[in-house]
Amino acid sequence: MSETEAEIVVDDPTAPEADSPSVASNRSVDVLVSLLLMALAATLGYDNWRTGIAWDSTGPEPGYFPFYLSVILGLASLYGLAVAYLSRQEAAETFVTRAQAKRVMAVFVPTLLFCLATQFLGLYVASFLLIAGFMRFVGRIALWKSLLTALVFTAAMFVTFDIAFDVIMPKGPLEAAFGY
Repeated sequence: MSETEAEIVVDDPTAPEADSPSVASNRSVDVLVSLLLMALAATLGYDNWRTGIAWDSTGPEPGYFPFYLSVILGLASLYGLAVAYLSRQEAAETFVTRAQAKRVMAVFVPTLLFCLATQFLGLYVASFLLIAGFMRFVGRIALWKSLLTALVFTAAMFVTFDIAFDVIMPKGPLEAAFGY
């Protein structure tokens, strides 16, 4: 192997440990996703059936195409369930370990809270909190750098969207206090 083909390997000190216990197998996740998609297909199919799935004198009724798309989704979900139950090799394979799930939740939970906070605090305050929180707790960046970066970014976002382009964004009590 020549030097140009040599692979560079760098150990990641924050990588999850390799011996972390399994939280879910591939099969269990496949079954869960297939069942959720089947429930979605049934809900959409019923709703579109209510609005009409036949042809009338002017053409297809409003639910015609969405109904048949939901039937296709339901059939694909059944196929996914069958494959998950018949697959013996994937049954034992780990989908996610506890350490990996912890890292995913470290991003998912703050993002979910950001979505909820946007409803009450407005986009800019929620963005400030999300950016500062991620930088401080996930990135382990100094508090003053986290706050300054979050402030500069949200200020730039406010100037860009609200002032320059006059785009209507979710606002909260802080923006109302300043007359926006």
